[in-house]
Amino acid sequence: MKMIIFSGHALLQMNRRGISEKEVREIIKNPGQTEDIHPGRIIMQSRILAGKPEKEFLVRVFIDVSVNTTMVVTVYRTSKIDKYWR
Repeated sequence: MKMIIFSGHALLQMNRRGISEKEVREIIKNPGQTEDIHPGRIIMQSRILAGKPEKEFLVRVFIDVSVNTTMVVTVYRTSKIDKYWR
């Protein structure tokens, strides 16, 4: 498995949005869907339950892939599942 590296921006956004590194690693390991943006840039996304009361969200992880590493560029959670889920 490739080494997963988190950009400073990704770590900042994850902290601000309450998304754990463990959640992101799980999505990268087992995504619900993937979408190629352009060569080397991929979006991996999965549906999750979060909040109180629990509500379904989509977590989208933007990554840059190279030969040896997976760089997490940014991460966010959205309730607009129908907009992004294909």
